[in-house]
Amino acid sequence: QVQLVESGGGLVQAGGSLRLSCAASERIYVMGWFRQAPGKEREFVAGITWSGDVIAYADSVKGQFTISRDNAKNTVYLQMNSLKPEDTAVYYCAGRTGVGSWHSSAMYNYWGQGTQVTVSS
Repeated sequence: QVQLVESGGGLVQAGGSLRLSCAASERIYVMGWFRQAPGKEREFVAGITWSGDVIAYADSVKGQFTISRDNAKNTVYLQMNSLKPEDTAVYYCAGRTGVGSWHSSAMYNYWGQGTQVTVSS
């Protein structure tokens, strides 16, 4: 059973930064981040392949968030800068073993428990 464990969430003021981490119990081909704000659907944020040669971002976070991974640690990171109140959400780490749409949560086999990110104005 693959496990994903997120960390790094918290409360930050607008304009601040946070780095989320997600440690996987084993190698996963594609890892990514989704987020879900209250009353909204879960949405794709960023994703990265094992080699790091393919990276995708939601338009809403391009230039603001950076995804990276450390394969030696089976860990993926999400560096979030210039945070805004609208970035407030529960952030979920996700992983999948095959190819498919970045944005579809149904394509991901594994999920973390989520970590809360709250940005105050």
